[in-house]
Amino acid sequence: MLFLAFRNLSRQWVRSGMTLAAIAFGVAGLILTGGFIRDVYHQLAEALIHSQTGHFQIARDGYFHLGSQSPEKYLIKNPELLAARVRQVPDVVDVMARLDFSGLLNNGETDLSVRVEGIEPERENRLGSYVRMVAGTQLPVGDPHGVLLGKGVADRLKLKSGDPVTLVTNTPEGALNTIELTVRGVFVSAAKDYDDRIVRIPLPAAQEVLTVAGATRLVVLLQQREQTDSAVVATRALLAGNGAQPMEISTWIQLNDFYTKTVNMYDHQFAVLQIVILVMVMLSVANAVNMSIFERTGEFGTMRALGNRSHYISRLVMLENCLLGATGALIGVVLGLALAVLISWIGIDMPPPPNMSQGYTAAIRVTPGILGSAFLIGVCATVVACVWPALKVSKKPIVDALRQNI
Repeated sequence: MLFLAFRNLSRQWVRSGMTLAAIAFGVAGLILTGGFIRDVYHQLAEALIHSQTGHFQIARDGYFHLGSQSPEKYLIKNPELLAARVRQVPDVVDVMARLDFSGLLNNGETDLSVRVEGIEPERENRLGSYVRMVAGTQLPVGDPHGVLLGKGVADRLKLKSGDPVTLVTNTPEGALNTIELTVRGVFVSAAKDYDDRIVRIPLPAAQEVLTVAGATRLVVLLQQREQTDSAVVATRALLAGNGAQPMEISTWIQLNDFYTKTVNMYDHQFAVLQIVILVMVMLSVANAVNMSIFERTGEFGTMRALGNRSHYISRLVMLENCLLGATGALIGVVLGLALAVLISWIGIDMPPPPNMSQGYTAAIRVTPGILGSAFLIGVCATVVACVWPALKVSKKPIVDALRQNI
């Protein structure tokens, strides 16, 4: 039967070629679309991780839910010792302390409410590969009174590199305190909202103006994003015995609600696109199969008159289309891979997505899962499209089928 199926397909090479093209282009379209969306996920995740949150963060229990209003109540005592312990966890590249608080930034004429991060400049420079300086430089190591401004803050206060500013905040005891700073640079990160309100100063300067010791959170950098879950499990085990300061861990996904919503939106859109392509392939194949079966009705009648059962005819038709679907899907996979490599080499210039401050160059990020699902969709669509025509022709009376030869 397999040899007969191959012979029948090669005999009708024009129609078989048209069907193969429909399947191949459908499969290639699925691969390109899936690879593009996968790259969007990757670029967005890496931008958020390497400009803001790191792979996961450690804080006092309750900080991530309640600490934004009063971060000084959730200070980590001796963050250096805790960071040194966490650096021993496998796959951890670095751990950096941050001290968060709110304040007023004054340019000599007006005030602006800002969110301040006290950071360790050398370690943050290693993390922030997606932070782009639009003016000035990163905070120099050892600079006690430098400040980095998000672009939105700099634009609203009309500040540039080298300008003096004053930061005003309340200490935990309720006293008003100020510190004189000098703008060292202006940056943009992955999120515009973040850039519109963030100010970064050295950690010692933040501790000085708040008159506190410690930090509010530790930011952990890993070698790869895929190592997050295993590193979190190992870190939780490490912190389990820290009864004096109960700690909680939030991963980059938990800290970035925007990412989760974006992934959900694109997943639904891609599912609809898969259904559309599946229907298009099914209709194309069904049309070709119906035409082929109509022209071969007399042939099938002769086969049944020679003693072949109806189920043999239906199995033959379905086998032919299985071979057709597998061949077309394989061609589509090869075509999709070739186009993915070409498009990725050229690059796709993308404008800034919603809530983002800068565009990026997209690529087609193909994974084995995308290739496998596209291949299966191509084969399944072809097989499903031929089921009804195969059953219909196998049930046709022999006499009526033989009349097609006249």
